[in-house]
Amino acid sequence: MEFDSMADLAHHLMQETVGGLIHVKKGLEAAAVLLEETAKEEIGHYQEAIGPFDSWAPLAESTEARKAAKGYPPDSPLLATGAMRDSITHETEGWEATVGSTDPKMVYHEFGTARIPPRPVFGTALYKKLAKVQKLIGNAAVSGFVGGDPIHPSLGYDIEGSPE
Repeated sequence: MEFDSMADLAHHLMQETVGGLIHVKKGLEAAAVLLEETAKEEIGHYQEAIGPFDSWAPLAESTEARKAAKGYPPDSPLLATGAMRDSITHETEGWEATVGSTDPKMVYHEFGTARIPPRPVFGTALYKKLAKVQKLIGNAAVSGFVGGDPIHPSLGYDIEGSPE
């Protein structure tokens, strides 16, 4: 590849860099969507221990009685109306992705309190999907560096849900 001037070379390099960054951002968005969906799926089901996270403790009988009196589904931790589950969202900006909840009670459930055992949703979602998140972002980065061309499966980035 030849360039007529240093300005042409600089322009070419800038286009390549921007193209690579766009791919990485798409991978980051895909990873955030995956984690949001996984976190939402945790709500309403007892979770087994995974990695550093303990299994969810059963709901107290008094909690189950209160839920039943209000017509909420039995044996479904963190699920009553579905509002807390539906408050889980994601946002990507620049090189950061955030997956979280706008419901202030969610922090108490994630980490527990003196009276409420922890029932983590976000930590377990990331732990369950970490390999796929790494592949999504890795696929996007490598794809961006090679101009958006498909990546050979031998590199380990051949996963469903890749951003391109």
